[in-house]
Amino acid sequence: MIILDYRDRRPIYEQIVERFQELMMSGAMEQDTQLPSVRSLAMDLSINPNTIQRAYAELERKGYIYSVKGKGSFVADNGALKDSKREAVLKKQEETALEALGLGVEREKLRDIIDKVYGRGGKSDD
Repeated sequence: MIILDYRDRRPIYEQIVERFQELMMSGAMEQDTQLPSVRSLAMDLSINPNTIQRAYAELERKGYIYSVKGKGSFVADNGALKDSKREAVLKKQEETALEALGLGVEREKLRDIIDKVYGRGGKSDD
């Protein structure tokens, strides 16, 4: 579920936060799914429980999880977060397309890249 890269310059708690966000946004962790306890995840990853606690606190601050006293942490309703992220991605895509247009990149080149990413057989000359 969570794999850490000890060569990554980012702190371990940030890697944990990012991985949980990816799992939640992709639907691999659905709403109201209980997260592993701080202690058990710390043991699984062989890291300090304070690191897990910090990651969970960050996830809760960002609205990805919620805590129930005595029960643990659970995946929050991330529908609004997903919508917000989708809008940000589309805005970024629009900015990229405008930049490509300004540089003279052909429309078909952009379509090919998108098709390649989405697995429809498009090819990119890179």
